[in-house]
Amino acid sequence: MRMTLATTAVALAFAAGLSGCATSTAHDTYSNELRQLTDDCTARGGILSPTGQQTGRPQTDNVCRITGGPSRLTPGG
Repeated sequence: MRMTLATTAVALAFAAGLSGCATSTAHDTYSNELRQLTDDCTARGGILSPTGQQTGRPQTDNVCRITGGPSRLTPGG
């Protein structure tokens, strides 16, 4: 009985270790994509803003809002 419990504990610890690795890899990918998206947006004169969605894809979860540039309003008119 103790051998079964010990084996189960080791198996669970191993599985937890594997899932931790998978999670950190996915987080690194998201972080890298988010950083690239932020850099691209900043280069276009914008600021990255959240959309309110949480899909796990930074391209869907954020939008680049252009903060500068020409206005459609004409002076004096």
